[in-house]
Amino acid sequence: MSITAEIPPLTPDHWAEREPGRIAIRVPGGQSLTYGELARKSRQLARSWNERGILAGDRIAVLMENRPDFLVVAIAALRTSVRLVPVGVHLTIAEVAHVIADSDARLVVTTTRFCDVVSAALDSAPAVEGVLVADGAQRPHARVFDALYDNGPDPASPAEIRQGAFMFYSSGTTGKPKGILRDLPDFPFSQGDPLTRAFSATWHFAEESVWLNSAPLYHAYPLQSCTSVIRWGGTLILTERFDAEETLRLIDRYSVTHTSVVPTMFVRLLRVPPEVRARYEVSSLRCVIHAGAACAVEVKRAMMQWWGPVLYEFYGGSENVGMVLITPQEWLEHPGSVGKPAPGTISVLDDNHMPTPPHVRGSIWFDNAPRFSYHKSPEKTAQVFDSAGRASLGDLGYFDEDGYLYLDGRRVDLIVSGGVNIYPAEVEDRLSRHPAVFDVAVIGVPDDEYGQQVKAVVELERGFAGGPGLESELIAYASETLARYKCPRTVAFEPSLPRTPTGKLLRRVLLDRYSSEGNTQGIPPSDRTIVPDV
Repeated sequence: MSITAEIPPLTPDHWAEREPGRIAIRVPGGQSLTYGELARKSRQLARSWNERGILAGDRIAVLMENRPDFLVVAIAALRTSVRLVPVGVHLTIAEVAHVIADSDARLVVTTTRFCDVVSAALDSAPAVEGVLVADGAQRPHARVFDALYDNGPDPASPAEIRQGAFMFYSSGTTGKPKGILRDLPDFPFSQGDPLTRAFSATWHFAEESVWLNSAPLYHAYPLQSCTSVIRWGGTLILTERFDAEETLRLIDRYSVTHTSVVPTMFVRLLRVPPEVRARYEVSSLRCVIHAGAACAVEVKRAMMQWWGPVLYEFYGGSENVGMVLITPQEWLEHPGSVGKPAPGTISVLDDNHMPTPPHVRGSIWFDNAPRFSYHKSPEKTAQVFDSAGRASLGDLGYFDEDGYLYLDGRRVDLIVSGGVNIYPAEVEDRLSRHPAVFDVAVIGVPDDEYGQQVKAVVELERGFAGGPGLESELIAYASETLARYKCPRTVAFEPSLPRTPTGKLLRRVLLDRYSSEGNTQGIPPSDRTIVPDV
């Protein structure tokens, strides 16, 4: 999609000059922030960092719940050439300490809710020079905890300098999280980075648009999209967590035009009883963006039947090496696809690094990918890029005849049983169609004879109870459409599967939990006489 209208200065100052009292960020039942307040506070914060000696490229870590202050901090970082390091609020003290120390953060910004966590983490992060607390509390510690805002005079808009950047940490689904580091942008804050500049055209966003966000701001897409909303002059409705009926109420109450979700949210919305759904009007929706995990075709089709053709899907990563996008109309013609590159090109390559034909699985590579590095991890960085300048996030997929991409799992999740490749996504797709299955993960557990065997871990729908009978039923259900060697040998039932707030499955948690229970009852050799997949 191309931008046809002239792009305004992408700063809250621009909108504050036009209408300072207009709401920029609204927290239902809580604090709201006008454009005038957002511009003033972010300028004050930028000035205070400069007075502390924070230089271009320095890191500032932020550990904070979803609240307007998070966006103030983000805008201040972008307008001062700082690298902002968002820290997950669900991490343990040791994990928080790792991110703060590994990123070489000079300051930490937090709230009273997380002061104790930060205090404990700082024992392992000696380089931190101070902690700023958004709600003004002070806590005893060897280092000073200061108020975030100094409430001094409103400084004028600073001279144009290069925009800052976000330094996200990988989700840590395998091993410790790694910081994603790229060169600072070579353009002024008012111009915006390419993702921000393209935001309006990509998502049909305008000044009068209203964006609802319930996803954690410490994740890449929520923070990128929410800062873009206020840079483009829209209204952001910000909540701390997702609730299905509350989401419907907010869409109705504030005439929400845009929102971003993950597929598990769709599932929970579809579980809202029809009589409850009928209480709320959702016709204001123009663009519902989803990503982060695979979405079952039946789930997405059901949401389209309810909300209309407003569901846009994209595939990408925090590394920002490329993006694939599909519109609602394209998806209806290519159900299950994540679309085509937007912009650029991609390649699907086999194990010999040669292009695969349509419908043949391979590794997904973004051509001519922007360079980045994993902070302090050159070996992991080297695994991402090939000699032709392509980059891969480790995902598998295939093209159809029209060049539309379909995701098919991750190479790191591959199960190798008796020398045969088994792709969990294929098995998960089949089991997810059973009426008793709410969520499912397929993993490989040790097998003395074949190396690994297939195990399914299932979260049940309401009204179903796990047990040997349902286990046998699910295995038989899988065997109706899958070769026997692909079918689970065992099924475990869990109250819930471990997922990040953005829907990404923490497969390593299940692998740790079940890796010691593999048995020697392998699949008979007669069922193994097949040609291994690519």
